[in-house]
Amino acid sequence: MQYKIIFSDIDGTLLNNERALSPATIETLKHIKEKLPVVLISARMPAAMRHLQQDLEIEDQPIISYNGGLILVNGKTVSSTEIPFDILSALSGFNKEINCHLSLYHNDEWYVPQRDRWAAREENNTRISPEIKSNAAVLEKWNAENKSAHKIMAMGTEAEIDAIRDFLQQEFPDKLHLYRSKPTYLEIANREISKFSAIQFLLDNHFNFEPKDCIAFGDNYNDVEMIKGVGMGVAVANARKEVLEVANVVTNAGIDDGVANSLKEIFKL
Repeated sequence: MQYKIIFSDIDGTLLNNERALSPATIETLKHIKEKLPVVLISARMPAAMRHLQQDLEIEDQPIISYNGGLILVNGKTVSSTEIPFDILSALSGFNKEINCHLSLYHNDEWYVPQRDRWAAREENNTRISPEIKSNAAVLEKWNAENKSAHKIMAMGTEAEIDAIRDFLQQEFPDKLHLYRSKPTYLEIANREISKFSAIQFLLDNHFNFEPKDCIAFGDNYNDVEMIKGVGMGVAVANARKEVLEVANVVTNAGIDDGVANSLKEIFKL
């Protein structure tokens, strides 16, 4: 099978234990990108992906951010799927009693209600600094601008995250993707999108390839549909059981250059 394009998740998949690209990964992907496109696909905001694109010299390729909620080609939005504003407003109201940390994202905007340990951790992970603004103030701003969140990140105690999950599932069934990457983290996105739906959009509108032409790398729940849907779905060894079960191949852990090692095997480098 002659594969034509590569999609790779970032956190838990592509980065080493310092949350950076290893020299081996950079060298391998720079070699590969001369042969076929390499596209980064992540729950991250675009600004938290561009420095990785620069390291890999793939700034000319699209970015799939927010798990498919926002797709950029040549820096321009070609697909945008937000969380309905009424859901964002209802969650903000519910959270007034809990006071869980809610990070609100739209394109390259990232707002946090205060500079707390949750904001500091995400800032350290992504190398992006948020703007401090209350959730209510952000909602007022976005309502005036007729836009909503591409992603909401709830961070707090397990009990707080349980409460937010239960509220959203009860009030808005089948409207949201709820990704619980950790007991204290809940990523919230529009249910209409996924990483695989974003891949399909680019294949249809930009690359003129088919899913069978794709290689995709991932590790977490939000990668399952993508890994299952492409021609060669590769799970890193540290992936969730659900990802390992649908993958065609399991490679080394993300922090052990799993993506680079797999590509070397596939393309006989």
